[in-house]
Amino acid sequence: MNLVLYVLRRVAIFLPLLFIATFLTFLMVAGAGDPLAELYSLPGVSPEAIAATAHELGLDKPLVPRYFDWLGGFLTGDWGISIAQGSAMQEVQPKVMSAYWVTFKLIIGAEIVAIVLGVAVGVLAAIKQYSIIDYIATTLAFLLFSMPIFCVAIVLKFYAIELNSVVRDLGLSDWLGNPWLRTTSPENLRADGVGEFVVNYVGAYLLPTLAIAAISFAAYSRFQRASMLETMNMDYVRTARAKGLSSSRVIFRHAFRNALIPVTTLFSVNFAAVLTGAVITERVFNWNGMGTILVEAVSKNDPQVMMGWIVLVAVTVVTFNLIADLMYGILDPRIRVG
Repeated sequence: MNLVLYVLRRVAIFLPLLFIATFLTFLMVAGAGDPLAELYSLPGVSPEAIAATAHELGLDKPLVPRYFDWLGGFLTGDWGISIAQGSAMQEVQPKVMSAYWVTFKLIIGAEIVAIVLGVAVGVLAAIKQYSIIDYIATTLAFLLFSMPIFCVAIVLKFYAIELNSVVRDLGLSDWLGNPWLRTTSPENLRADGVGEFVVNYVGAYLLPTLAIAAISFAAYSRFQRASMLETMNMDYVRTARAKGLSSSRVIFRHAFRNALIPVTTLFSVNFAAVLTGAVITERVFNWNGMGTILVEAVSKNDPQVMMGWIVLVAVTVVTFNLIADLMYGILDPRIRVG
């Protein structure tokens, strides 16, 4: 029962935050410029036609009523239409959601890889403090920290192209897939069988996944190491050792669980950063995800697409913060009781 009340309290806190975030976002997008500015420069477009278009899109209303009109439509699945020139009045909701799922699948895979490896390496480095394993993990983490994500992506893409050339020269391209490591978008993947599809799918996702996971891995491993070292010096861990419990039981039963709490916080915050940072990685690998539609929406001053993009990211951020709060209650029951 305590867990249910804890969840309800968390949800009750985050709903007003979402409302405030969407309102502030609407204000910023509305102040970014006139979305019908391009119509003024087109020959043959009369002021009456522009006024009719503005009325149809609700742009002639005051700002606050426009916001509530947009909010009501957004909650019912009507996110408006793209009014950028050349978009043919395309509906925003399917456009943004299609791009979102492309990016989300990439990020969730990268974050799973990063947090599993980061936690494992961090725990191992803490247990083997000042050993060669700890030094290697620390050096690797700082090296990855110092490299911008676009640099990691470009390096991976360059060496993948070189590796594909070697594979072709060895006559293995048909067996591994042509190309083995795809350096462009995985759209329209084709395969004659399950094995070829798996090879193509893994090859398409491997490079951008590694590029995104590399930076996150560095953060998770360092945080996990620091948290694990701090937890292992706690009184209750020393008491467990004094009782004669085995090292593995002390580490994984008593220390590891509490040491995960700071990493859980980092994961929820980092997921939002990775979601927005994936814009760069997608541009390097020519993926038609959230990065592509954001660049197009900003360059064409398309407010409905920008609103859909920003609000969807905001919902994702709030959702993962809610998940982090729930994880706190699972990892440490004292949190939800308090």
